[in-house]
Amino acid sequence: MNWPALLISLLVGGTATATATAAPTLERVRASGELRICIWPEYHGISLRHPRTGQLTGMDIDLSAAFAADLKVSPRYVDSSFATLVEDLQLGRCDVAMFAVGKTAQRERQLRFTRPYMASDIYAVTTLSSRVVQRWEDLDRPGVRIAVQAGTFMEPVMAQALKQATLVTVQPPDTRERELEAGRVDAFMTDYPYSRRLLDSADWARLVAPAKPFHVLPYAYAVRPGDAAWLDTVDGFVARIQRDGRLRQAAERHGLAAIVLTR
Repeated sequence: MNWPALLISLLVGGTATATATAAPTLERVRASGELRICIWPEYHGISLRHPRTGQLTGMDIDLSAAFAADLKVSPRYVDSSFATLVEDLQLGRCDVAMFAVGKTAQRERQLRFTRPYMASDIYAVTTLSSRVVQRWEDLDRPGVRIAVQAGTFMEPVMAQALKQATLVTVQPPDTRERELEAGRVDAFMTDYPYSRRLLDSADWARLVAPAKPFHVLPYAYAVRPGDAAWLDTVDGFVARIQRDGRLRQAAERHGLAAIVLTR
């Protein structure tokens, strides 16, 4: 028996089988007729699920529906979060994450990103009655407790920035708002989209903005590595909505025009 020839045949056959079964994402999406979209359903202005009606609203709900329409498929939303985002994409639970994902260095090592379509700084939210936090400078003082949501880009940024205050990482199902309203923290950190919608809906909240840019981060859509054609497809969608006005229109509908990137 010609063992070298047999070995080569097995290797080539195995490679061919793997290639045949590992269909590119775009082909799978079109074949199935649906686009699986990871969202964080608690993201005000971006991808918020109404607690009573279950209806999804937000800028990226509008834009993800537009992306699915461009592909001539139906959108299917998959609940995710910033804490589970990488795993959800890498394990194939969704085809794309469309909920204003910050392009951090750590995420860029594990995922692939489109061109940015928004950029936001970090803001603090406290209560109207707070005497502890009045200005940005009050955040980093002894005895002050600052909350961040687990998995958000604010978590490592504030861990490095705070020298005197105590950082409190909030794990689901707890929320930053409940911790603040209960008095267990003095403020929590968030971004522009979340802060704007929160201020519209919470009459107890007050925004504390940095006096100068603190940590501006670009936002983009994310996909898992290994499918360059799919990344090009998603990135091409972002380029189109920047050119044809759909991005700005969606941003204006949800009060986010101030941070949108149209090129």
